[in-house]
Amino acid sequence: MATHVITGAGSGIGAEVARRLQDRGDTLYLLARDAGRAKELARRFDGARTLVGDLAEPERLSWAFEHQTLPEDVDSLLHIAGVVELGSVGETTPKLWQTTLAANLVAPAELTRLLLPQLRRSRGHVVFVNSGAGLRTNPEWGAYAASKHGLKALADALRGEEGGNGIRVTSVYPGRTATPMQEKVHRQEGKEYDPGRWIPVEAVATTVLTALDLPRGAEVTDLSVKPGG
Repeated sequence: MATHVITGAGSGIGAEVARRLQDRGDTLYLLARDAGRAKELARRFDGARTLVGDLAEPERLSWAFEHQTLPEDVDSLLHIAGVVELGSVGETTPKLWQTTLAANLVAPAELTRLLLPQLRRSRGHVVFVNSGAGLRTNPEWGAYAASKHGLKALADALRGEEGGNGIRVTSVYPGRTATPMQEKVHRQEGKEYDPGRWIPVEAVATTVLTALDLPRGAEVTDLSVKPGG
């Protein structure tokens, strides 16, 4: 039985990954932004444990964790949460840049730093659910893509630094996936949302679990997932 810390378990890919790991009997620690959200997650995933920390304020995560009981060992840390707001470079304010970078890049870096002792003990696995925008950039996606390009750099640096401690690091780059976030993006784009056109969350969850379940002695570093027929 493995222990997993998961962000973004409230919906979409994160919820599907959490459900699958719980179904096979693993121990879950689900990160919630506040106590109310933690109660919702605990009800939804009966038996799961919760940690409260707001990814929008990564500088406060250390303080928040000082007042909670962290797992002694972490077999995997799964960064799945994220935020997106579209806009041209000419329209994107410093506040929006900071909000996007805080949640999508600085918070994963800080959460990883805080849990590195537990990951080292377990020779654990860090998975960053990135985005196709972490490999290429389109107009109106500047802030989001910059945060995801940075997340790739974070993963690559972590892999080089912690490989000697037995920690595996994987980046997963899904294309457009049928999630509430994608529905929001379509509203921002002024387009009709048809979930059947996009990658099902089950496919991305399977990709994440495939990386986790790879036997020792091998490591999947980068996985791209695209819509298919």
